Amino acid sequence: MRIGTALAVTTSPADVVAAAADAARRGLDSFWTNQLPGGWDPLALLAGLDERPPEIGTAIVATYPRHPVTLASEALTLQAAQGGLTLGIGPSHAWFVERMLGIPYTSPLRHTREYLSVLRPLLRGEAVTHTGEFYTVDAALTVSAPAPPVLMSALGPKMLELARERADGVVLTWVTPEVVGSWIVPAVAPGARVVAGVGVVLSDDPDAARERITREFGFAGDLPAYRDSLRRFGISGIADTVIVGDESVVAAELDRFRDAGATDVVLMPFGAADERARILDVVTASR
Repeated sequence: MRIGTALAVTTSPADVVAAAADAARRGLDSFWTNQLPGGWDPLALLAGLDERPPEIGTAIVATYPRHPVTLASEALTLQAAQGGLTLGIGPSHAWFVERMLGIPYTSPLRHTREYLSVLRPLLRGEAVTHTGEFYTVDAALTVSAPAPPVLMSALGPKMLELARERADGVVLTWVTPEVVGSWIVPAVAPGARVVAGVGVVLSDDPDAARERITREFGFAGDLPAYRDSLRRFGISGIADTVIVGDESVVAAELDRFRDAGATDVVLMPFGAADERARILDVVTASR
């Protein structure tokens, strides 16, 4: 199982540059960024990296705000400049797309299917002529670089089916080893990547740590995709998907993700800088 890392909260591009360099020095396999509503642009952040692990990834770039031709051009530009890109995409959530951006969040499943129909050939250097429900495209890119693998955010059965058909794997967050092993792995294609983003807190007071996670991130559990996933497995909230405990608990939980079939775990350490460093120390020592 490959191990990567990402910042749970990005306060500045300099934080990302420092975190990627730290991940490289620790010998981790990958470094990832995310598109948070109103936050920094994930592709631009990755373009600014200097020292970094072999793989850089997005988990995720939201599809509705970016035309697939635009994203293909951006991704190939980043691939040519940096190399090692894995492009994670997904429709994001209605409250971001509709309320913040004013874009109709019409059928995320159909939209993602059509998006991939345009994006993936362009990434391979092919011309695309397409007329569909969401896009009319007649395009060929003049930029050239190796096509990055494409992962999808997928938790529900129909999105997982689409990922099996059209993507190289899935990128997940707010999941447990049980979700990965019993639900995700059986649904994806054989050999597909299963990249699980996992929050981690080192604490000798798990109840207090989970209360803090709930205060800061619990709203995510009300978003339909996460809410449905949590309910499906009887998980009471986002905080119950986070690894909380001492060093032995962290190591044991990572083993459980590996045994469940995750090909990658992307650690999202919570806490102050010294707490995040301790978490990565545990992972580095256990490799």
